[in-house]
Amino acid sequence: MRRFLMGSIVAAVVGLLLAGAGYWAYWNFYSRFQPVTISRNQAEVQQLLDEASWVSDGSGGQALYIVTYRDSASAHRYERDEVAKLKAAGIETRFILFARPDLEGAAQSTAAERATVAELWLTRDWPLYERWMATPASGWTAAGLPQADGNLARTAVVEAGRRFDERLSRLLKESGVEISYPLILWRDQNGFLKACGCADRRAWAFIRDDVGAPDRLGASEDAPIAPDAETEGPTAQGEAPAMPYPALPAIPPVDAPDANTTPTPGSPQAQPAAPSRPNRPGSTPRAAPAPTKQDDTTFY
Repeated sequence: MRRFLMGSIVAAVVGLLLAGAGYWAYWNFYSRFQPVTISRNQAEVQQLLDEASWVSDGSGGQALYIVTYRDSASAHRYERDEVAKLKAAGIETRFILFARPDLEGAAQSTAAERATVAELWLTRDWPLYERWMATPASGWTAAGLPQADGNLARTAVVEAGRRFDERLSRLLKESGVEISYPLILWRDQNGFLKACGCADRRAWAFIRDDVGAPDRLGASEDAPIAPDAETEGPTAQGEAPAMPYPALPAIPPVDAPDANTTPTPGSPQAQPAAPSRPNRPGSTPRAAPAPTKQDDTTFY
C-alpha cells in the first residue's frame, strides 16, 4: 500500500511538471506573440490615432498605424519586410514618428531628428519621410529644415509627439499590451481594434492573418515553366515546340505505265499477285501454277 501511494505521488508530480512545461512552451513560442484585442478605452485610443499627425503614401484602404522612433531597428525591418505585403492586401500604412525624451540626463535623440519629427508633424510630408528613412541616421543633417531646438512652437510639437506616445502606451498597458517598437494598431476583419508590440518578428504573421495579407510576394509556384533554352526555332504562343522529324532515305520514282498500252497476256502486269500463304511447319512449299494458254478461237 505504501509503495502504491509513493508511485501515485511520483506520477502526479511528473504529470504536473509535464503540464507546466507544455503550458510554458505554448506561452513562450506562440501565445505571447499574439496581438491583444483592446477591451478598455477603445474610443480614447482611436481618438489619439485620429488626431496624431501620421504620414502615408496616400494609397488608401484600411488603416494600419505604426508608432515608432527613427533608430528602431525592428521598425526598419518591419517596414522593409512587411509593408509591401500589407499593401498587397489593400492596407494603408500610417507612420507616427516621435523623438524619444532624455533618459537620466542623456539625450536619446539628435537635433536633426527633433527638427525632422517637428516638420513631419506639421506638414505630413511623405517624400521627406522617405528621404529620412533612406539616409543613415549618422548622415542625416536635416538640411533645409527649421531647427526645433530654440524654436518654441516646434519644440512644443516635439513634446506633443512624446506625450502622444506616453498616453497611448498607458492606455494599451491597461489592456495587457507589452509595449515595444514598432507599436502597431489596426482593426481586424470583424472591426475589433487590436494592438501589438511587434519588436519580435514572430508576431508579424498574426497581423497578416488578421488583415488577409500574403505571407510572400513574387511569382507563384504554379507559374508555367519556360521552354528549354536548347529549343531551336520560333514557336507560336501557347504551342508546344515541334519534335525533330527523322531523316528518311530518298525513294526512287516509279515509272507509270502508258495508258494506251495493252498489257500482254502472261506478263507480270496482266497477272494479279497471288496472296502469300504461310507454310505449315514441315510442309513443302508449293510451286505457283503455270499460266493457262489462252484459246485463239474467235467466235462470231
